[in-house]
This record gives sequence, structure tokens and C-alpha cells, in this order.
Amino acid sequence: MILESYIQKEIRTKLFWLIGLLILILTSHRFVDYLADAASGKIPGHLILHMLTMKILALLPRLLPIAIFLSVILALTRLSSDKELTIMAGSGLSSGFQMGTIFKFSVLFGFVVFLASFYLSPWAEQEVSYLKDKARLESDITGISAGRFKEFGNGDRVVYVKELSNDRQSMQQVFLQIRDQYRLSLLSSDRARFKFDDNSGNRYILFENGHRYVGTPGKLDFQVTEYQTYAVVMEEGGAEAGSGKLETIPTADLFGNNTSGYRAEIQWRLAYVIAALLLPLLAVVLNRFSFGDNRYVSLIIGILIYLIYSNLLSISKTLVARGSLAPWIGLWWVHVLLIAAIVAIFKLQGAIHKIHGDRLRHSMPVAS
Repeated sequence: MILESYIQKEIRTKLFWLIGLLILILTSHRFVDYLADAASGKIPGHLILHMLTMKILALLPRLLPIAIFLSVILALTRLSSDKELTIMAGSGLSSGFQMGTIFKFSVLFGFVVFLASFYLSPWAEQEVSYLKDKARLESDITGISAGRFKEFGNGDRVVYVKELSNDRQSMQQVFLQIRDQYRLSLLSSDRARFKFDDNSGNRYILFENGHRYVGTPGKLDFQVTEYQTYAVVMEEGGAEAGSGKLETIPTADLFGNNTSGYRAEIQWRLAYVIAALLLPLLAVVLNRFSFGDNRYVSLIIGILIYLIYSNLLSISKTLVARGSLAPWIGLWWVHVLLIAAIVAIFKLQGAIHKIHGDRLRHSMPVAS
């Protein structure tokens, strides 16, 4: 239908602009943070663009629902201000036509959100975690210079390298001091290299062909050990390391686990899809209210409702993950609450129109 295509084209145009604008804002913010990390030596400069791209892809499901919500509001506001919706209504096209047209568009868009939330975002989060680990490892290697001491952790590990390879991946003639409470360990080795454990997130230095001296300063009871390979933990990985983050777990793996955290993550990913279907309908019912010359009052009200909706989803996810809220209640009650709000606003607007129509009929002069 021509009018249906016309409305969807108006929404689609504003949707592309809004997605581009939101990505630009998010990119500029993240880019500044990554530049600051690169300047402080936390991440190598050549990884900035790759990390930025992956992070934007990971956050894409969060941007898409609010983008379609705002695009529908702005499109309908423009059509209302130009009296095009009034003309459509006068031609016999009810508000149900608007809702059906926009719902068809949101279903297609919801499929895109589904792919981004369930597949693209977890993959991108995995890439971000991998790049962070790689950046952390490369920053350690970058901080090591031949003929200088390098501290790790809280200063309880000190490394000295006599020679460093051109690719900065391996070291020769290495000396390591480890201070553990009252005990002192010294390692000397012909060669050494960094190693990262993807599962635990721990970082090691793997020494080859050397000696280890363990003892207490001031005493002569030192133990001397000769080794071919010896690994020393330089920094233990935290909860954010590797595959420990729920955001990085593939969707298929989430369905194989019934823990509260996994269930919360499944509902959270599905919430983006549901939001992409419900928020455009909210935009339609808000646009049916007449706010006089204040064209963007519906936009402000819509944003307030979205913020409440988004915060309730976030709170519910946290409660489910902690086990404080039953998974069968989960995030579903927030969606039900939004549906109830949409129905209530629709009914209220219909009642206002009916009252307004009755007043007009009563005010008309009666023919004698």
C-alpha cells in the first residue's frame, strides 16, 4: 500500500540518521577513553581502532531499540505537524492502520535486533575481551627495555632483561626477583617469554634453562634449583578475564545451563528484541495525544518512560542473577508493565476523544 510504504520510508530515513548519530556519540566517547589508555601505556596504539569497532558492535543491541523508538516518534510528529495524519484519518484510515504499519516495520527491525543481540554482540564481546588481554600483555612487553628494571603487580616482582628481541616477544639473559612476605626468590635464565592463559586470565613469564634461588635474606639456607622450564605468575586474572563474562558466552551455551546468571543473561538479550517491538507501539499511542503547539512533548514523555523501562530491566536482571528474583518472574514483569501502559494510554486517549466528541455534539445548535 502506498501510504504504508510512505510512513515506513519516513521512519526508515530518521532511523538511519539516529543510528548514525548514536554510533558517532558513542564512538567519540570510547575513542577518547582508548586514547587516554594508549597515552598511559595501557594499550598499544595499533589496537585502538580494532577495539573501538568491536565495542561498538557489542553495544549495538542497546542502541537499536532506542533508535527505532525515537525515529517513530519523530516521524509521526512530522506527519502530524504537516496534517498528513489528519488527512489520512479523514480518508478513513484509523489509528489501527498506523499501529499495524509500524508494527510490521518493527517486526522486521526486531529480527535485526535479534541477530545483533543473540549472535553479533556475544562474538564482539569475546573479541573485546581477547583484545584487552592482548593489549595488557603487549603493554607489559612494551614496558620492558633492555638494561632496565621493570616492576609488576605491587612491586613484589622485578624483572631485569639484558637483551630483547626485535619483535619484543622474547627476552635473553633474564633476572627475576620475587618477594613473598619474608622469603625472597631469585631466578636467572638464558631465555624467557610472556604467556597468557585464556581460561584463567593469568599472565606468566616462562623461563627456560636457568637457576632458582629461594631463601631468607641474612641467612645461608638458600635452596638452589636448576630447571629447563619454569613459569611464574606475574598477575592473576580477575572476574573480567576471558570467558568469565556472561556477555561473552555464546547464546547456545546459555541454554545449556540453568544457573540464575545464565537465565538472567538470556532474558536480557531477549529484552532488546521485545523492546524493539513494544517501544514503536508506545510511540504511536503517545503521538495520538494532542499537546497543542508543543510538538516534542510526546518525545520528552516517551524518553522518560523509556528511562524507567530500561532501569527496571537492568534492576530485574541484577536481581535474577543474584538469585533474589525468581527466573519465571525475571524481566517479564517489566515488559508486561509496558504493555499495560500502552493499553492504558490508548484507552485514555480514546475516552478523551469520546468526551470531546460528546461536547461538540451538545454544543451544536438544534434545528427548529
